[in-house]
Amino acid sequence: MEILCNYSQNPVVGSSKSSHMEHEPVPVSSKVQDTTASQRRNINCTSSNIFSSLQHAHLPVAPNPNVLFKNELTENYSDNLAPRISPYLLGMLQCRPVSLPLTRNVVKEGWLMKRGEHIKNWRRRYFKLREDGTFYGYKIQPKDDMAQPLNNFTVRDCQIICLNKPKPYTFLIRGLQWTNVVERLFFVETEAERNYWLSAIQSVANRLKSSFEQPVSVHSLDLAENMIVDIPQRPVKRYSVNDFRLLKVLGKGTFGKVILCQENETGHFYAMKILKKSVLIEKEEVVHTMTENRVLQQCKHPFMTELRYSFTTPNYLCFVMEYVNGGELFFHLQRDRVFSEERAKFYGAEITLALGYLHHQNVVYRDLKLENLLLDKDGHIKIADFGLCKEDMYYGASTKTFCGTPEYLAPEVLLDNDYGRSVDWWGLGVVMYEMMCGRLPFYSSDHEVLFELILQENVSFPARLSHPAQDILSRLLIKDPTSRLGGGVQDVLEVMAHLFFASVDWDRLIRKDIQPPWKPDVVDEKDTKYVPDEFKDTSVDLTPPNDDEDNMNRIVDGPYFEQFSFHGSRQSLNSRVSGYSFGDTF
Repeated sequence: MEILCNYSQNPVVGSSKSSHMEHEPVPVSSKVQDTTASQRRNINCTSSNIFSSLQHAHLPVAPNPNVLFKNELTENYSDNLAPRISPYLLGMLQCRPVSLPLTRNVVKEGWLMKRGEHIKNWRRRYFKLREDGTFYGYKIQPKDDMAQPLNNFTVRDCQIICLNKPKPYTFLIRGLQWTNVVERLFFVETEAERNYWLSAIQSVANRLKSSFEQPVSVHSLDLAENMIVDIPQRPVKRYSVNDFRLLKVLGKGTFGKVILCQENETGHFYAMKILKKSVLIEKEEVVHTMTENRVLQQCKHPFMTELRYSFTTPNYLCFVMEYVNGGELFFHLQRDRVFSEERAKFYGAEITLALGYLHHQNVVYRDLKLENLLLDKDGHIKIADFGLCKEDMYYGASTKTFCGTPEYLAPEVLLDNDYGRSVDWWGLGVVMYEMMCGRLPFYSSDHEVLFELILQENVSFPARLSHPAQDILSRLLIKDPTSRLGGGVQDVLEVMAHLFFASVDWDRLIRKDIQPPWKPDVVDEKDTKYVPDEFKDTSVDLTPPNDDEDNMNRIVDGPYFEQFSFHGSRQSLNSRVSGYSFGDTF
């Protein structure tokens, strides 16, 4: 068996860094540097001998009982969090079990024609609307409630628009996905059937509203035409490298470069990740790259790097991302050796909200590590590099792909078992342990020994660490994923409700109203202070492909990359939801 060990170089800001920490309590700056920057991306290492020695391994039943102590958490995490979280944010973080039997009453079900979000064709789907607002679509009529839906919507806080374009008896549901407006277009064969669906959706949406909120109504045809009829057909500018001025290299790796650029039309600064198509194909990285593009298009969150545009050239794929110039958390921890518990709590809380949001979107991140955690100019977290994300990961769904960075792999991944979203909470435990303890919880330069430690060793802590800090780390680093903090049906709410985060006001945190514990020393939005000189001194010129690469690009360009291009919208509901205002960067 071949293991994909992802030594991922950050797509936004490059950094020369090592990949390991000593298992003994040594400062972060003592990491062993045994790989070069160009080797750190997707190193394939044959590990059949490791699996032969681990195939009969068993997980410890529980973490060290001398460390783990009982706290006052209740199983009703929503009530526990109520004073520190708004109903809106709570609703957007609650995850629904889809692979378990659904007992909620069906209000209406039947066939609808739904238009695709990316390829604008019409598809026949069987939809079920339930009392709790879930609106699930299936390719075939499900025989029972165990069927996995293709479409997962909610009519909570939606806007319903009745249309006769582009087809008769069309209706549109406009709703909120985090703070982004999303629209889903449907049509049926008769006016009576449309009215039946609209009445059912309106009734469910109104029941879900609080008493002080305005009821949902169906907009008139004239208003609807003014609002949305032309939206799906509006022209979108096709971008190319020539629309940007390439200024300075921020990072460089096997697949291409990351370059600081300035958009000619607006003057805005971005980080452009430019990847060679031929190398992506040769290294079998096309699937990961397309996954990253889809996740970045569909997911927007204040603590995730944002995709502005993506486009293709004959030889390259280009991601135009917001430029996050506060440096990697890896760099700052290496310099400071260890963070205070309060500083680690701040970063850990922002990471927790981002992971919870991804899980709510049915995405598992799978690559949480210090190198993928950036700071923006104000000191807030930005998670980067979404190439190892797994989509369609509802609660109860699982996958078996062996991927990630060796030191951060969860036990269930090492055992080649099916695993789910709980792997991300293991990753959170590892990075928070590094922040507060100044070292990895498990380390050996020998991967076989490292994996044995991850599977069998109990985690230990410096005596200076508080009991709440030890407890959350112990619970996040439980070997059994079903017993791990965050491993239950309430997912992120379990983590947020832990005693360690008791002082966190989650609403203020998501609005960025809480001042970060440390602010990067950057002058302006184009400052490259935290980019290593070895990259900044590199030429921004793009290397033309050789004949073999050029031929490969021509052969595979269509089927692989035809759906890659994207033009991001800045539309948000800044004045719409619970007083939140995230600004243009959201």
